[in-house]
Amino acid sequence: MITALCLVGLGATSLALGSARQADTLLRPLGAALLAAGAVLAAGPALADEHVQAVDNGQVACALSSRELTRVALVGDAFASVSKITSGSPLEDFTVTNEPVRGDIYLSVPVGFVGTRVSFFATTKKGFVYKFACELGGADATQVFVTNPAIALDKADAGLPPIAPRDEATRLIQAMAVSAVPDGFQIKQPAAAAVRVGELGIRLIAEYRGNKLVGKTLRIDNRSARPVTVRGTDIAPSGTLAVSITDTDLASGEATTAYVVGAAGEGTW
Repeated sequence: MITALCLVGLGATSLALGSARQADTLLRPLGAALLAAGAVLAAGPALADEHVQAVDNGQVACALSSRELTRVALVGDAFASVSKITSGSPLEDFTVTNEPVRGDIYLSVPVGFVGTRVSFFATTKKGFVYKFACELGGADATQVFVTNPAIALDKADAGLPPIAPRDEATRLIQAMAVSAVPDGFQIKQPAAAAVRVGELGIRLIAEYRGNKLVGKTLRIDNRSARPVTVRGTDIAPSGTLAVSITDTDLASGEATTAYVVGAAGEGTW
């Protein structure tokens, strides 16, 4: 049996011969290939563990063992419940076992399982909901470690003095102005049509949504035949914490960008 150690040894020998003999130009690439193959074989067992990131209400993709158990662990959290459909056919169903001490779950499929993937919903003890979609993989037992950046952000904030909501809103506007996505936020760029508000046309360019704040990037254009001054009150709905307008004075036909931030769940936010 050719092991990773054998391949590495052969590769090193080939490289040495290729260096010593001017005419044997094919030995160097052969040695490099054997070394690469040995490295892949040596690293093979590490592929048994998966590390994936998740967001609330998002989908988690993973590999599922076709013969052994698949352990799914939430970093900094624990499973509270799992919701799945039972088909009624033993060869089409999979099993979910909850481990109450650590809060992990274990997945398994029966011998002769006819499907190629399984899917289910899970709710965590911190209140997050994930949809799992796991493809059938190899026979070895596997582990899946799921990390939610929002949990790490909450831990980091726990040791710091509380930040006033308006200060948080200002920081979000600064990030939006350079098209950065802060930790704990999801960005959506909808294909929204412009809305007419008086003499202004307002179109949503991007929306940043986090647990506490929602930020919106707006394009504002002057549709009137005369100059207008854009005020925060013209574009800020109820519950707004901060507004920033790039250029408040617009000639006829000119446009500008505005950033508006509000508290999630407040007013129309």
